[in-house]
Amino acid sequence: MSTQLLIVVGLIAVALAFDYINGFHDAANSIATVVSTRVLSPGQAVIWAAFFNFVAAFGFGTAVAKTIGHGMIDMSAVTFGVIFAGLVGAITWDLITWYFGLPTSSSHALIGGYAGAAVARAMSPSVIIPSGWTKTLVFIILSPLIGMIAGLGLMTATFWIFRDFVPKRVDKWFRRLQLVSAALFSLSHGTNDAQKTMGIIAGVLFTAGYIKTFDIPMWVILAAHASISLGTLAGGWRIIHTMGSKITKLQPVSGFAAESGAAIAIFTATSFGIPVSTTHAITGAIVGVGATRRLSAVRWGVASQIVWAWVLTIPMAASIGAVTFWIVKLFGAK
Repeated sequence: MSTQLLIVVGLIAVALAFDYINGFHDAANSIATVVSTRVLSPGQAVIWAAFFNFVAAFGFGTAVAKTIGHGMIDMSAVTFGVIFAGLVGAITWDLITWYFGLPTSSSHALIGGYAGAAVARAMSPSVIIPSGWTKTLVFIILSPLIGMIAGLGLMTATFWIFRDFVPKRVDKWFRRLQLVSAALFSLSHGTNDAQKTMGIIAGVLFTAGYIKTFDIPMWVILAAHASISLGTLAGGWRIIHTMGSKITKLQPVSGFAAESGAAIAIFTATSFGIPVSTTHAITGAIVGVGATRRLSAVRWGVASQIVWAWVLTIPMAASIGAVTFWIVKLFGAK
């Protein structure tokens, strides 16, 4: 086996490890609401979410993967060392935030680590493609906002439609409907998040010359969805506690509204090929449904800690990615 092939196989393994950690870290996004409302047990919820994470491999395209792979960083600056350092930056930040139970964006950690490593190699920010970053940065604000508005709107509409119904009866219906909304959210999570790893793997294959055009092979699609699904099965319980109970108290009806609102935000971004944060979308939606009761129902102190973690994600992952590149460069990496 040639040295290049060994490096390619190793980088693909690291990319799939990031994908696994992404699923592990973001399992909270998919199942926190359905677990906190006791519609499903934690074990049942992760199986439900993992299944729909994998099903998302079929029929949703690869627009986000192409944005990540060659729409954010000039490919002339991408080397095996840059890809490795970028993945290390993303994985490290994911593990740090998981340890502290903070629901941050694995997506933004990935693009931050990738950009930091590329800039460190080029010694210039000119390798960053502004058009790819503009959409992503705009959606850092828009995705939680869309999630919050959709969650708030759905919750308000539900209160109005079912205002004359017995609460127990409404709760029974929405316990069933929340299975649907949880499935939709997990599907949206798979469509957007798994594609980011596909883009990185395609970047490895393109850099090595194994693919001539930036298309995503089917085996890459299936491998990425399988990895994120397995990670979801493992579950990041620290973050699940934060998402499911620390921001606001959820019931089946509010869980349904939050999951549906977040799914709307993510599917919207995915349709435009934008790598959006599922964490931002679901957090915004949970805040939106909590605010329908009263503003004090939302624990704004916890929400502000989460927002600070969001703000730090890209620069911190970029810094780790840059430092990692300088370290691997000492060992001869380019």
